Amino acid sequence: MRRVVPAVGQKSLTATLRRLERNGMVERVVLQTRPVAIEYRIAPIGDSLNELVDALLTWTSRNLPEVERARARYDAEVL
Repeated sequence: MRRVVPAVGQKSLTATLRRLERNGMVERVVLQTRPVAIEYRIAPIGDSLNELVDALLTWTSRNLPEVERARARYDAEVL
């Protein structure tokens, strides 16, 4: 995950993963390699969110141009 989002600090990433694990969204797996590695996998309850996230991404793709136009109108009037 750090490779994908390099701006995320280790402390923040660790806290987020622990919170997700506590809530049952991800499962922590200790890999018996040398050195020992940790892998996080999406748990079944976390996987159930995929449909909702996909719907949100679809909504965003469809509506982003209108959101950007609203921002431009606001900025022109207020800023």
